[in-house]
Amino acid sequence: MDSLQEILYTLRQNKLRTALTAFGVFWGIFMLVLLLGAGRGMQNGIYADFGSDVLDFVAVWSGTTSVAYQGRGLGRQISLTLDDVEALQRQIKGIRVISPESMRGGISVVYDTKSGNFPVYGVPDDYFNVKESIPFEQGRKTNQLDEQQIRKVVTLGRTVSERLFGPGVSPVGKTVRINDVAMTVVGVFYDKGNRGRDSERVYIPASTFQKLFGSGHFIGSIWLRPQAGVDSFAFEQQVVELLKRRHQVSPDDRRAIRSFNMAEPAARVNGLFIGINGFIWFVGLGTLMAGIVGVSNIMIITVKERTREIGIRKALGATPFSIISTLLFESIMVTGIAGYAGLVVGVGLIELIAYGLNSVGAQMPFFKNPEIDFQVAFTAVVLLVIVGALAGLMPALRAAKIMPIEAMRAD
Repeated sequence: MDSLQEILYTLRQNKLRTALTAFGVFWGIFMLVLLLGAGRGMQNGIYADFGSDVLDFVAVWSGTTSVAYQGRGLGRQISLTLDDVEALQRQIKGIRVISPESMRGGISVVYDTKSGNFPVYGVPDDYFNVKESIPFEQGRKTNQLDEQQIRKVVTLGRTVSERLFGPGVSPVGKTVRINDVAMTVVGVFYDKGNRGRDSERVYIPASTFQKLFGSGHFIGSIWLRPQAGVDSFAFEQQVVELLKRRHQVSPDDRRAIRSFNMAEPAARVNGLFIGINGFIWFVGLGTLMAGIVGVSNIMIITVKERTREIGIRKALGATPFSIISTLLFESIMVTGIAGYAGLVVGVGLIELIAYGLNSVGAQMPFFKNPEIDFQVAFTAVVLLVIVGALAGLMPALRAAKIMPIEAMRAD
């Protein structure tokens, strides 16, 4: 208790010096927390922009040949079929889920006196296991029974629903006409993918699509997800190579069978955030270390000013440990209190910003829900205690080595 009172007395005797030193530490941890929160907000915003797309799917579709191969010329149109889907299921290992997709663009969809032209997709129920995070706001997805019985059911994107029925009106159970064929609405979804434009889609069972548009066994694209632990890029290469062999396409032809691997942009984004987080920690810790250096310098000055006092204490029997512990505790107290205040204010400001954005419904591009997790906050506190002790250690060791006779002669 006496040591604590002594430390508080010393800090009060040098109010301006203590305040400026504490502010340096406060500002360092405050900026670190603020930067980390902003970085997390940016990360959340960019990942939210991926919408309902999971990060491990592969999509393949066909085009025209650009390389002559096995006596076949250029410009040959390649068409994928349901037989290709079955061949992939048989011959490619590591498939978690596979689904064909067919599409017709600009199809008339009518309800009562309102109408619009939208892309209509024919998909089996497994398709929604590829895009499993599509949120259905009302009703349900199309299912296997719809597919087997060729039911005339449809799920509408939110944009389609609002255009035909108006905002806030549930279309579930009502009938729309697609290409002049009556269909019952069973669900409404909101897909954030493609900046919300995927909510302009209309989904019907694949079997219903084939009957409605006469597409037969031809399909537009194939969507796949590999099993956990399967290398997505090797998986993609195997799929493309098999389809090229089936359609007698040159291995060097890049246009006949095309593919998109979601793991590629996801890897780029992850790499970007590793760099951003590294930069944030570098800047934040640099700012914090500037404050800690200030603490160390102040402690050196304190030891110099108290040289005579320290000499008298040693002459009266004070041990080096008591001298070192007193100075260390003084350093830890300044950094601990100032750092904790910076942590609390920083987290509070982050929470206030998040609350403000959510309460007013603000939609900022690539920025959403800034936050700080407990582990980072705890690490920052531990770091403060450690660097606070280190900041006062060298001056304290120097003070402990002062000879009483030399200290008594100091001015």
